[in-house]
Amino acid sequence: QVQLVESGGGLVQAGGSLRLSCAASGRTFTMAWFRQAPGKEREFVAVMRLSGGSTYYTDSVKGRFTISEDNGKNTVILQMNSLKPEDTAVYYCAARINPLFTSSFNRADYYNSWGQGTQVTVSS
Repeated sequence: QVQLVESGGGLVQAGGSLRLSCAASGRTFTMAWFRQAPGKEREFVAVMRLSGGSTYYTDSVKGRFTISEDNGKNTVILQMNSLKPEDTAVYYCAARINPLFTSSFNRADYYNSWGQGTQVTVSS
């Protein structure tokens, strides 16, 4: 089981930026970010296929968020710009150790490991 440790959440005003980091204790093949706002279900935000670098985003964050790999460090970064109050949520890092990459990457059950979550609050 790969352990994931997230960092970088916090409070920011609308229009500001935050950078989330997720460090994995071992090798993974796909890493993603999900978020969960109060009273809502956990939703997919972004994913990166580490071998090849393919990335995908949910529509609401396209053009504002960027997922990237910190090469050689088993770490992915979520750079969040132009933040909006509706981005407020607990953000979770997820990892998949199966090398097969399928179109189910936006499903929570696609992933084997989860981080503890980090709070992101965007004030208006």
